[in-house]
Amino acid sequence: MCTLRAAVSLAAVLALTQAARTQDGYPSRLDIGVTPSAQELAQFYAIPPDGRGLPPGRGSYAAGQKIYADSCAVCHGDKLQGIPAAGIGGDRLIGGRGTLASEAPVKTVESYWPYATTLFDYVKRAMPFTAPGSLTDEQVYSVVAYILGEANILPKNAEVNGSSLPKIAMPNRDGFVPDPRPEVELYR
Repeated sequence: MCTLRAAVSLAAVLALTQAARTQDGYPSRLDIGVTPSAQELAQFYAIPPDGRGLPPGRGSYAAGQKIYADSCAVCHGDKLQGIPAAGIGGDRLIGGRGTLASEAPVKTVESYWPYATTLFDYVKRAMPFTAPGSLTDEQVYSVVAYILGEANILPKNAEVNGSSLPKIAMPNRDGFVPDPRPEVELYR
C-alpha cells in the first residue's frame, strides 16, 4: 500500500513539475508520434442525426434483402427476430414498439433507436460481426433500407441515401429526454 501511495505522490509531483516547466517557457509538446493523414483520419467518424458525414451512395430494399440474407441473417435471424442462442447470436432488430415502459422492454431499431443515421453508422462500423467495416457504403444503405422496410418505417420501394436518411422519422425519435450537459452543444 505504501508503494502505491508513493507512486501516486510521485506522479502528482511530476505532473505539477511539468506544468510549472511549461509555464517557464519550455515546450508544451513532447513531439512524440506523427500527425495522422486525412486518409488515416477518415476511418474515424461519427454520423450525427443531421447526416453530416454520410458518404455518397444509395441503397434499396431489394438489394438489402440479399445482403442481409448473406451477411446478417446468421446472427440476426432470417426474419430479423434475433438469435439469442447462449448469448452468441445477434439482437432482435424489429418489433417491440410501445414496450420500452413495460416490464419486458424490447429494444430494437424499431422501438428504441431515435435516428436512422445511427443505424447507418452502427452497421458501417460494426457489421457484420465477423468482418466489421467490410460492407461498402451502398451495401450499408441497402441493409438499412431493408431493415427499415421490414420495420414498416419506410415503404419497401423507397431508396435510402445521404439526403433521405436524416429525414426518416423513427418511431421513437421523441422518446428521449433532452441531455442537459453543456458539452453536448459542442457536437450539434
